Amino acid sequence: MTREPNTRLADLFGLAGWSKGELARLVNRQAAAMGHPQLATDTSRVRRWIDTGESPRDPVPRVLAALFTERLGRVVTIEDLGFGRRGRAGSKVQTPDGLPWAPERTAAVLTEFTGMDLMLNRRGLVGAGAALAAGSALSSAMHDWLHTDPILASDAPRFDDPLRAHTVHADTAAYDRYEATPVGSTEIDALEHSVEVFRAWDASRGGGLQRKAVVGQLNEVGGMLQYHHPDHLQRRLWGVAANLAVLAGWMSHDVGLEPTAQKYFVIAAHAAREGGDRPRAAEALSRAARQMVHLGRPDDALDLMKLAQSGCGDETLPRTRAMFHTIEAWAHASKGQGQAMRRTLGKAEDLFVSDRGDVPPPSWMQLFNEADMHGMQGLAYRTLAEHEPAAAAPAQRHAKEALDLRESGRQRSQIFDHISIASACFIAGDPEQADCYARLALLTIGDTSSHRTWDRLREMYRLTGRYAGSSRIDELRQDLRRAMPKPSATGRTAPA
Repeated sequence: MTREPNTRLADLFGLAGWSKGELARLVNRQAAAMGHPQLATDTSRVRRWIDTGESPRDPVPRVLAALFTERLGRVVTIEDLGFGRRGRAGSKVQTPDGLPWAPERTAAVLTEFTGMDLMLNRRGLVGAGAALAAGSALSSAMHDWLHTDPILASDAPRFDDPLRAHTVHADTAAYDRYEATPVGSTEIDALEHSVEVFRAWDASRGGGLQRKAVVGQLNEVGGMLQYHHPDHLQRRLWGVAANLAVLAGWMSHDVGLEPTAQKYFVIAAHAAREGGDRPRAAEALSRAARQMVHLGRPDDALDLMKLAQSGCGDETLPRTRAMFHTIEAWAHASKGQGQAMRRTLGKAEDLFVSDRGDVPPPSWMQLFNEADMHGMQGLAYRTLAEHEPAAAAPAQRHAKEALDLRESGRQRSQIFDHISIASACFIAGDPEQADCYARLALLTIGDTSSHRTWDRLREMYRLTGRYAGSSRIDELRQDLRRAMPKPSATGRTAPA
């Protein structure tokens, strides 16, 4: 007992709206449903959990996580409740989500989080009620951890029982837990191929349709990682986990599940580093930075990019560093810092052309090609044009170049390019050309499940206001309103 309040549990308890007596009764009922009919919790015990930081024994933390997950409609883990593993109370949490967690716990955290996420999917719930951690909080928590040498599987302690999860993590959450069994190179080949399939689908159709499949696959890989494989296989499995976690995060971001997305990006960074791949860990953090810019938090994005670029390691390819700089440039553009944006894009261009291609890029970098380079430049200039209208011209030029270079299967990126060009044209005072590109975006936007495309449409819709009264633009505004989805549980609504 810490005799200090468990502030995390208190905050979630307040959000849930239960009385202490109600929560006690729910715990007893849920525990019985989970095979623990002997559990007997009362109001005074709930009070001690909250007010004095008493940490309940297993299975209560798992029961509480399930109850809060269902009540709040978002994933709530044991750490979110302020409970540490193996009976530690967590009333004083110094870093978000206990970052960085111990290496041997990553597979358990991954399995628990994906299991709870799948439970929400099954019950038709969505979750966007949690708060995003600030970029500065994440970067401060993870700085020393990312800059030290990665701990490879060969450095981990060995146990007589090869089923390491059984001996070390018997108290992990049991939802959808994959029974850990050894896998070989053929199975890992198939897993790596599945990542490519999921990645291609996401690039074409958006994150909504395959997110559950990716989370389910990641849940199974988390179970596999709890079995101690030979080092070379374990590193490959960590790579698969990192790739799937990034995809799960990106798909969650694409459909508006922002706190869930951020958690997956952090899990991906942990998985990549434990597999010895610091560039991949940094790229996962760069995804979190892109998320922050999209949500209007460029300072948080810059904090994350500073960490990603400083901790990515000497083996990071120039093209990867170029991509990092384009994200940093977008953040500067969001703040109206034109000089910093142009300087950073210049570094990105230099790095991009310096990459001779003699070292094959990792699979997760293969989608960042010349088209994407121009697309990010177009987006940065289009964002800056809100502050400096003259930036609309280079925004159009880069976005059009990206469109010309886009290969088939990148439908979502093409929609973004069309929206960037149309928005830049509205800012530049060319509503006729803007109307043409806006309608090109509308032609295919209904075929995707990407909420981010709708968000960009809303930004473009705002720009049409200055041309209201023109019959052509008024008709476009009506079509844009019809293209917007109806209000949903994420709180997104059509423009007024």
